[in-house]
Amino acid sequence: MWELIQSNRRKSAALIVLLALALAALGLAIGWGVAGEPGGYFGVAVAMVIWIVMLLANLAAGESILLAAAGGREITHADAPQLFNVVEEMQIASGLPALPKVYIIDNPAPNAFAVGLKPERAAVAVTSGLLARLNRDELQGVVAHELGHIKNRDTLFMTLAGVTVGAVILLADLYLRGMRFGGGRSRGSSRGGGGQAQAIMMIVALVLALLAPILAQLLYFACSRRREYLADASSALFTRYPAGLASALQKISGVQAGQLEVSRALAPMFIVNPLAAVGDKTSVFSTHPSTTDRIRVLRALTGDVSLAAYQAAFQQTHDGRGVLRAATVQAAAPVAARDASAAAESPAIPGAPALAAAAALPDAARQWRAAQHLVQRAAGYFTIPCDCGVNLKVPQHFGQPSVACPKCGRQHLLPPDIA
Repeated sequence: MWELIQSNRRKSAALIVLLALALAALGLAIGWGVAGEPGGYFGVAVAMVIWIVMLLANLAAGESILLAAAGGREITHADAPQLFNVVEEMQIASGLPALPKVYIIDNPAPNAFAVGLKPERAAVAVTSGLLARLNRDELQGVVAHELGHIKNRDTLFMTLAGVTVGAVILLADLYLRGMRFGGGRSRGSSRGGGGQAQAIMMIVALVLALLAPILAQLLYFACSRRREYLADASSALFTRYPAGLASALQKISGVQAGQLEVSRALAPMFIVNPLAAVGDKTSVFSTHPSTTDRIRVLRALTGDVSLAAYQAAFQQTHDGRGVLRAATVQAAAPVAARDASAAAESPAIPGAPALAAAAALPDAARQWRAAQHLVQRAAGYFTIPCDCGVNLKVPQHFGQPSVACPKCGRQHLLPPDIA
């Protein structure tokens, strides 16, 4: 995996430089077209300032910004012991130096994403719908996929590339709006060759302003698609059970697109893009490979699990074309595949607060109940089940040692961290 990480770093650096040059070219063309040659240099400076400001903001608090934008709330081991156990297992299997923070998003659509400019400050966010729908093996596959992104430094790339693409879009939008309200007229010199050059640069600027955001996003999306395959391969290697991720992807893709509303900048980071229709085809505008194709490759993995085995499965389903570098495949040691766990059909988050009161419910209903209790706990509420069937939702630091049930009047003692 070391060679793969180094390769990802080199490709990420090259792509960021390429996008930064495109941003500088856009600034040059806009500035030159508006104010002549001196304005071109000023345009480059403005473009770089926009990029640096956005980059510094993301380097300082990029993870927090993305998690807040998705509506994520941090949870602890006490809130969801089995979820944390899964994250801990996959952290050990992946070799990450630190345990990622865990966040939950209150949304019924199953999905997940990871952020982290470096492994020591990484985080994994899952929706309540994911916890409510997946069994332990499936949850393990999804978590391993996200930790694969962190391990391969994909989260660093996605953040930096997203910032650069965002800067390109912002600069192009500012210029087009200025053209609309200013009539596209320049106050610069219009005499002689300088005026002709300026007119040409105005046309170039207009073309770049229209095409640069599209081309930048296409390049960004193409790299994102390749990284999803690599994260799938990493998940199969970490879990030693590729069928778990395949089954999880099938469940996630079975939910209609559009239920999880996120920004277009954040959508490519999810394991399945929540803003895109799920189908069998991948276009140049797709941020992810076809989910059907990803499942097909994972299902084709048989015997021992390794990056070489994933490469073989990919070639088998893609007419001999591979997705991993030869050096990466040769350096990868195989691991013995495992069978489905004994708890594969049990809820993914047993033991959540107040779940015991729903023990008589079917597994599916119990999982949904547990996921909702977890969301409430993360929002600062503690759920206490009463024998009469009422679930009391008590805020943190309630200020009283007990609370009475409004239906039957029974007094319930509160834990010390709630009272």
